[in-house]
Amino acid sequence: MTSTHSLPHLAVEGMSVTYRNGHTALESASFRLHGGMLCALIGVNGSGKSTLFKSIMGMVRPSAGRVTLDGEPISRALKQNRIAYVPQSEEVDWNFPVLVRDVVMMGRYGRMNFLRIAAKEDHRQVDEALARVGLTDLQHRQIGELSGGQKKRVFLARALAQQGRVLLLDEPFTGVDVQTENAIVDLLKALRAEGHLILVSTHNLASVPAFCDSAVLINRTVLAAGPLADTFTRANLERAFGGVLASLNLPEAMAGGAP
Repeated sequence: MTSTHSLPHLAVEGMSVTYRNGHTALESASFRLHGGMLCALIGVNGSGKSTLFKSIMGMVRPSAGRVTLDGEPISRALKQNRIAYVPQSEEVDWNFPVLVRDVVMMGRYGRMNFLRIAAKEDHRQVDEALARVGLTDLQHRQIGELSGGQKKRVFLARALAQQGRVLLLDEPFTGVDVQTENAIVDLLKALRAEGHLILVSTHNLASVPAFCDSAVLINRTVLAAGPLADTFTRANLERAFGGVLASLNLPEAMAGGAP
């Protein structure tokens, strides 16, 4: 069992992101998460979910605020490969000629020397990551030959091979079948039990209580953050989704926490 002293603690404090065209994608967003949490990041399209992920990963420079991991600037954690990111499928060039195993090996680059020559430990971690996502038999396939669900699992395996204690997943269930979604959920639950801190953006509200224990609701700022029983309520969801929520049949029982 993981010691509480070794659990990662992520803090987003007053983060704002304004692009050069003057568009403010995030404004004064704040929340805190710790290891052993599986947190849903919930909001409509354009609410700032992807911007938040990219700000944490150093891909977008905040105009205000800061992000820390274990009390240290996020830049240090990124250099130490302590945070792994699974992007949306739309951000990946699936026509690029690369094998599944090579993509997963990219998760080890930060632990290699400048020549990027894989050591035995790198190969071992890649083998283990492929096995955990059920892709060992497909490791020598071109990534463009895979199904949508298999492609998602490749990038999840890359994150696992990186050995980051913090995992950020941007819409991992989009375009996957029910069997693949269930397999990903089971893996995320296992990683939570191992002490990982997991933040998952999703549009599938109905599945959130089944696997998440907390939520961050966002609409250009954080509307609510905390345990699912406190945040995943109809009132908060209506604030986040507005009229969109009216078309969804969400019983009040959905305001409970994950088992």
